Amino acid sequence: MPALASDLVQHLAAFVAETNYAKTPPAAVEAAKKSILDTFGVILAASGTEPAVRGLVDLVQESAGRPESSVLAFGGKVPAIMAAFANGAMAHSLDFDDMTPWGQHATSSIVPAAFAVAERMGGVSGEKMIAAVAAGQDIFARLRCNVEWKKDWNLSSVMGVFAATAAAGHLLGLSREEMMNAFGIATMQSSGVMELVCGTGGDVRGMYAGFSAKGAVLAVLLAQKGVTGVPTVFEGEYGFFSTYFNSSYDRKAILEGLGKDFKGSGTLYKFWPTVGTAHSHIHATIELLNNNRLQLDDIKEIRLYVGDYHDLMCRPLEARRAPATLVDAKFSLPFLVAVAAVHRGVQLSHFTKEGLEDPRVLAVAQKIVPVGDATLDWKLELPPGRVELEMTDGRKFHRVGTGVPGNSEAPLSWEELGQKFRDCAAVSVKRPTTEQLTAAERLVRNLETAPDAVELIRALTPAADCSTTGDEQRVH
Repeated sequence: MPALASDLVQHLAAFVAETNYAKTPPAAVEAAKKSILDTFGVILAASGTEPAVRGLVDLVQESAGRPESSVLAFGGKVPAIMAAFANGAMAHSLDFDDMTPWGQHATSSIVPAAFAVAERMGGVSGEKMIAAVAAGQDIFARLRCNVEWKKDWNLSSVMGVFAATAAAGHLLGLSREEMMNAFGIATMQSSGVMELVCGTGGDVRGMYAGFSAKGAVLAVLLAQKGVTGVPTVFEGEYGFFSTYFNSSYDRKAILEGLGKDFKGSGTLYKFWPTVGTAHSHIHATIELLNNNRLQLDDIKEIRLYVGDYHDLMCRPLEARRAPATLVDAKFSLPFLVAVAAVHRGVQLSHFTKEGLEDPRVLAVAQKIVPVGDATLDWKLELPPGRVELEMTDGRKFHRVGTGVPGNSEAPLSWEELGQKFRDCAAVSVKRPTTEQLTAAERLVRNLETAPDAVELIRALTPAADCSTTGDEQRVH
């Protein structure tokens, strides 16, 4: 067991307690603001297009409680813990939320937790919110990049709860000692096995960020009440790294540049509403078809060269060619490539009951064959997938899926992100007006000047919900 003062939890807690907007590099500020706008947009879209979230939102609404924080899109207020739960579940359910350059999703846990706490508190400045989100993104990336992952744990939720705890704890102004306690409490909510991500037939894969966001708010509020953790929770004999990663982690790398080099600066924003690991194959397919002016009827076979993680999205093959649920569809590589081939793109509108039954897509999916390639296995950075088209006349076309829109090679601009935000909002269960969307975009782009970050929620709240106060805001 390491010496008490050396446990990583103490270093991370000190960073969260001591950081502020002035210490946050411009690139990290920009990433945090983009992530806030992107996450709000994806939540709005999920509210109107993903039926799996309705049961969870219904439960939150039925439970009600003290009206502290908003259930986005649906309106009304519930306790902060439950608002984080509902909003977090929506934030990842479309698999359209941002991700790190190494995969996994931090912000779908961070932003719902941070805004739930901010609403409960009141008066959280835009600068404070930016610093909180940036700190959470940094901690997530430092943990993600420096452990030996065997694809057994779902890192997005296992580590997302710590990232969200960092953001929410910073907003609450927790001291170093209180942050240590909050991280310790958060380990009780650090969970999620990959079977729930890779398996077929379940809804939880899409909603896991709700659990980590909820766990984070619970952790910081308990720490604020004086509940304590254990000061060796990360590096102790039975601590986080020992339990989850068999003590295979790079301590030096986790600490290097802490407080100066914010790793969330490299956050990527998705152009297509699917699991990010499918984007290279999607992009390669679209480019091959468009650049060579190929017709689908002339294709004999589409070969997808896949590494170990790509392969998870191909098994069982027949179920992945014709997924039964919208949640499964977004993680089924043959189906996603077929959608891209038919429509020369992938949009939210393709993921409906009718979309799953589209005979053109299903016919193309039957032509798709995965081919194993160990050089494409996921270690830290996932290598781009390769696609080969074999035509009925014997011609073959190859492409590697580089230059994917939204990746570091072709990042989304503010204008592109704004269009994504508006497209997402257009399918919300309660659609904001054009004026509301314009105000929300303007607020986020200039968030550092906002005296109250929660103004973003008010900007997107329907007038009928804004007119209620006190107990009338309680959700029933």
